[in-house]
Amino acid sequence: MDNHSKHIVPYKTYLIILASLIVLTILSILITEIELGEYSTAGALIFASVKTFLVLSYFMHLKFDNLILKIFVGLVIAVFVAVVVITFMDYIHR
Repeated sequence: MDNHSKHIVPYKTYLIILASLIVLTILSILITEIELGEYSTAGALIFASVKTFLVLSYFMHLKFDNLILKIFVGLVIAVFVAVVVITFMDYIHR
């Protein structure tokens, strides 16, 4: 029934990813203290994107899944990026 090969991820990898997520969360909070003007939102979105990639890849095991699932996740992310870009374009041109 189960035709997937088992993958074992060492605890050290999970701890490194957890530490990275904590550091990125702290940096995304600290970026609000720096006056970047119009780039502060872009900076926060970049940190959020990196954190999302780490969670999807390691904690949700997308790194080990089939190609079709990776394609579907990529399409969802592409639609999300398009919605965000259209929203910011509307915001800029008002």
